Amino acid sequence: MRQQMLVVGISLALSSSGLWAQANNASTEEAAKELDTLDVIVSVGTRTKDRTVAESVAPVDVLSPEEIENAGTPEIQAVLARMIPSFNFPRTSITDASDHVRPAQLRGLSPDQTLVLINGKRRHRTAIINVNGTVGRGSSPVDLNAIPSTAIQRIEVLRDGAAAQYGSDAIAGVINVVLKDADNGGGVDVRYGVHDRGDGALVQVAGNMGFSFGTGGFANLSAEFRDKESTNRSEPDRRQQYPLVAGRPDPRETTINRLNHRFGDAETQDKSLFLNAGLPFGDTGTEAYGFASFAQRDGESAGFFRRALDARNIIAIYPNGFLPLINSDVRDSSIAVGVRGTLESGWAWDASVNYGQSDFDFIISDTLNVQLGAASQKIFDAGALGADQTVFNLDLRNNLDVSWLESGLNAAFGAEYRREGFNINAGEPNSYFGTGSQVFPGFRPSDVIDTSRHNYAAYADFEGNPIAALTLGAALRFEDYSDFGNTTSGKLSARFEVNELLALRGTAGTGFRAPNLQQQFYSTTSTNFINGQPFDIRTFPVSSPVAVALGAEPLKAEKTRNYSLGFVLQPIDKLSITVDAYRINIDDRIVLSENLTGAAVTNFLATRGFAGVTGGRYFTNAVETSTKGFDVIGRYNFNLNDYGTLTTTIAYNRNETDIDRVAPNPAALSAANLALQRIGRVEIGRITLAPPRDKLILGSDWYIGDFGVRLNATRYGSYQLLSANPLQDESFKPEWVVDLSVNYQWNNLNFAVGAENLNNNYPERLNKILLTDVNGFQSSSPIDNSFNGILPYARGEAPFGFNGKFYYAKLSYAF
Repeated sequence: MRQQMLVVGISLALSSSGLWAQANNASTEEAAKELDTLDVIVSVGTRTKDRTVAESVAPVDVLSPEEIENAGTPEIQAVLARMIPSFNFPRTSITDASDHVRPAQLRGLSPDQTLVLINGKRRHRTAIINVNGTVGRGSSPVDLNAIPSTAIQRIEVLRDGAAAQYGSDAIAGVINVVLKDADNGGGVDVRYGVHDRGDGALVQVAGNMGFSFGTGGFANLSAEFRDKESTNRSEPDRRQQYPLVAGRPDPRETTINRLNHRFGDAETQDKSLFLNAGLPFGDTGTEAYGFASFAQRDGESAGFFRRALDARNIIAIYPNGFLPLINSDVRDSSIAVGVRGTLESGWAWDASVNYGQSDFDFIISDTLNVQLGAASQKIFDAGALGADQTVFNLDLRNNLDVSWLESGLNAAFGAEYRREGFNINAGEPNSYFGTGSQVFPGFRPSDVIDTSRHNYAAYADFEGNPIAALTLGAALRFEDYSDFGNTTSGKLSARFEVNELLALRGTAGTGFRAPNLQQQFYSTTSTNFINGQPFDIRTFPVSSPVAVALGAEPLKAEKTRNYSLGFVLQPIDKLSITVDAYRINIDDRIVLSENLTGAAVTNFLATRGFAGVTGGRYFTNAVETSTKGFDVIGRYNFNLNDYGTLTTTIAYNRNETDIDRVAPNPAALSAANLALQRIGRVEIGRITLAPPRDKLILGSDWYIGDFGVRLNATRYGSYQLLSANPLQDESFKPEWVVDLSVNYQWNNLNFAVGAENLNNNYPERLNKILLTDVNGFQSSSPIDNSFNGILPYARGEAPFGFNGKFYYAKLSYAF
């Protein structure tokens, strides 16, 4: 079937009339010039209109279309992870919804502590919240992978706190996706790939095309279809599968397929459209603009296998046990429209409205509800999550003539109104009846909520040059939220050009992040395995009586202090080196508490109407952290004359987060006599030690005539996992991953083949310490981390995943 899809995809690509397109008709040597980004004018981190990467007062990385399109994996987050050393994108598995919308980190912070913009406009978050054992636990990130790569002109990554400039979430930095705006040309891109074990096959057909209309108007349309098979790196389940027969093992123990788990990438099918357009109003200097998108992802991921003898199985339905599946229907849509122009007084103005929505429907299949007995159905509608955002912006900018400033004062002012909504829809009654559908019980009527909040903001931003060599900047932002009050943030920045070769730069600022509505109101029950044992853990909203009895308190906004200091060095022509050190202090950091479990908790919850629930958790401001590190990026362009051009890159990040304070247990939790710690070793380890300590990227791009070769080697640093039992702590050594691709340009066709993880490296395995009983069956010892030897790798922390080598081929046609 997938081979047929590939043939159809190639046929579509070669016969397309231009609706599906990708602008990629430059020669390979012209493409090489695209990699030199120091002179690219950036629109993030500054509100001046002509600031380049080299002149920026804060570090900005720019990914060109060539770098994005040359990647073997089309996921935008995977591309960022291969190009940005401070960006971490682990491959999660068996983590419910997080298998379908994966979290990523910038500078080791939470995924929702990075602000995402599209053409400078705030992007909405996904509806889900990551509540299981992954990096980024407790966050609701933006789904960057919903954006087709063919729609992107470039990606700007501001590695600096910018809450005073852009508002809540811009703590670790800002990712600005700039869309293509060509009014002609285009092309198609067909890609096929597969892992060396024969699974995870990828089929992708994508395109981009520009149109002109009216007088000077443009419309740029991108589309993408991507079908990705699941991968599986689980190992045989050597546990007893069936009840004993007359005290002896069931004969079926010798014939059952013991490869019963699915541990790897989820199966996904993505369809996405993105439109970017603009139309000037004659010669007035005013233009209308807008962009719109729609993406749908159908996904399928697995939970933990339920054995035939498991109390969570009904043998009459599944005599050999069952592997429950989570099927997702994820829809992501947005639209932004605006008008901008320049007044006779010189003030540039921009008025816009931006709406975005995310929906996530849960269908649970190949499962059952034990409480329904042998009459239980196997498929359940478990409910849905939804989130939306509406933003109104008015921005003004002008360069004012100030006598004591060399280049005048660039002054910017703006106002914003933002409304955010979040809703939970209940599943069908059988999905939550009793203990509910296995792997993911449906949302209960008591979980249902439809809530919203709004906030008003105003900002002022100034930048100027007292002398030609010195740039100074200041920003101030005030925000007033309907649910937690107001806050003010400020930022100062400076850049001093010592000479033509060296420039120093630094920033200092305060920031904030408002708690997500999901963090305040999300509630559900899900199965978590702790030390190999299943627990039905309920996430309680902070305002619920049960959460309050367990010590929950109203959430506050995070407060941050950001500092950075660095330099830009260009000692010789075509060589650039940037070094930037940073420190980020976060007070009242919002985290999800530990899974509070034990017999006392089970009884405590049962008396409050949650029979069968064996643990609870909630969000809290109980942690203060400090993150420090530095980035080094060097790039040199070699002119090899008859042998083409060679661009080499060295990029390095070192990052460390420390817990400065953990708030003591609240009085309510202590009064409950549950002997629990709200924040313990597991969550502390996830915040401080789970992200790689450092990351090194060595890249080279060689272009000669119509050939291009890209070689990338990435060293992922060490990381650690902490457990409630210190004997289960694990440390993982650094690992290298090598990527290679070769492409050839022939007229309007470009052929590319390559391999990601060419050296077929896998992360270090988890401790596998098993016990064997008298019948030869194996199970975990008290300090085994591999879940009975079945899951060999960390489920949510391995920084480059655990799929191994991936081969791919790509055919592009430009017109």
